[in-house]
Amino acid sequence: MEEASWLSTIITNPFAKGLALGILFCVVIFIRGFLRRRELAQEVARLRTHLHTKLEIDSKENERRKQEIEILKQERDNLRITVQSLNQKPGRKEIRQYYVYQTALDLMFEKAPGFAPAWQITLKEAENLFEKSERGVVPLLKRLMPTTPDKQVEEYERLSRVSLEDSIAR
Repeated sequence: MEEASWLSTIITNPFAKGLALGILFCVVIFIRGFLRRRELAQEVARLRTHLHTKLEIDSKENERRKQEIEILKQERDNLRITVQSLNQKPGRKEIRQYYVYQTALDLMFEKAPGFAPAWQITLKEAENLFEKSERGVVPLLKRLMPTTPDKQVEEYERLSRVSLEDSIAR
C-alpha cells in the first residue's frame, strides 16, 4: 500500500502533473521536429539532384556553345583568308580599280556638265591606241600561247606603253 500511496501522492501532486504534461509536450514537439527535419532533408536531397541535373544541362549547353563559337571562329578565319587570297589574285585589283574609276566617272558626269564631251573624245583616242597595240603578229601570238595572267598583264601593259609612245612620237 505504501507504494500505491507513494504513486498516488506523486500523481496528485500539481508539480508532478505539470512536469508530466511538460515532458509530454516536449516529446510531441521533438517528434514533430524530427519528422519535419526528415521532410526537409528529403527536400534538400531532391533540390540537390535537381540542381545537379540543371548544372549538367548547363554545362553541356556551354560546351556546345564553346564548340560552336570555335567552329564559327575557324570559319571566319577561313573566309578572311579566302577573301584575302581572292583579293590577291591577278586581275582582282584591276577590277576593283575599274569599279572605282567607273564610280568616279559617273560622279563627274553628274557634277561637271562639260566633262562628258571631253571624256568621250579622250576615251575614243585611248581605245584607238589600244586597238593599234592589239593588232599585229606579236599580240596574236601572245593571245594564242598560254601564259600566266601576271605575264599577260605585264606584256599587255608593255605593248600599250610602246604603242602609246609610238602614237605620241608621230
